Amino acid sequence: MSAVMEKRAGARIARALNIMLLALVSLICLLPFVHMIAKSFSGAAAVSAGRVTFYPIDFTLNTYRYVLQDSLFFSSFRNSVIITVGGTLLSLTFTVLAAYPLSKQHLRGRRVILLLYVFTMLFYGGMVSIYVFMRTLNLLNTLACQIIPLLVSQYNLFVMKTFFEGIPESIEESAHIDGAGPLRTLVSIVLPLSLPSLATIGLFYAVAYWNNYYHPMLFITRADVKPLQMYLYELITTTQNLYEVDPVIAAGLSSSGMQAAAIVVSTLPILLVYPFLQKYFIKGLTVGSVKG
Repeated sequence: MSAVMEKRAGARIARALNIMLLALVSLICLLPFVHMIAKSFSGAAAVSAGRVTFYPIDFTLNTYRYVLQDSLFFSSFRNSVIITVGGTLLSLTFTVLAAYPLSKQHLRGRRVILLLYVFTMLFYGGMVSIYVFMRTLNLLNTLACQIIPLLVSQYNLFVMKTFFEGIPESIEESAHIDGAGPLRTLVSIVLPLSLPSLATIGLFYAVAYWNNYYHPMLFITRADVKPLQMYLYELITTTQNLYEVDPVIAAGLSSSGMQAAAIVVSTLPILLVYPFLQKYFIKGLTVGSVKG
């Protein structure tokens, strides 16, 4: 009896230690973002002097007013939303349509196709080749050129393929017996069972599209098609030279405060989406990565 009680006591202690450790790790991950929020709401003098820690000093909304007063902010925000939503839906569609056949052992040429995907994971053509490709397709300065380079991630495809391989074949065989074809089986049977994996891969794609800065720098020169990340970079650059342009406005701003506000503005939409996908996220990530 005492041995059982000691075992339970040891389990409680281990659980308490795990909770404390996870709480500490969560706090370490959260504090930098809290610091950014505090800086974004603090006065320029306090930020420049380094007096801001985890709460605002000389509370002000000047940084956010400066960001939100520009009409280009709203057009850039709209572009990023269109790119993120449209790109994520297209990426999920292409990833599923590629991963589902590759999860079948009887697919002809399966090994060759998988090797081609692995090859493109290891070797990248570089920015010159992709720029020439986009220019040849007349897609420069369009929203499409910000979606196509990220359309299919090899890593996400392999995770989805592994998830499909874990679905019992008997379920699909039952659908075939009832007269369902491959596409009907995929849409009506496989995809509803794959919601955790779809939510996880969708979140990966959404974050990649929302944070994409590299490709717009290569392909975009027109202001009306710039995404939010590119706009925020130019905003920060402009703010650093604002004292020379308009000292009156610059008196209430600091470059560090603007950077903090830019980080908050660009991160907030993804943070708002994540809670709705959280229940699927962990399950989809672990189930989809069990097999090789």
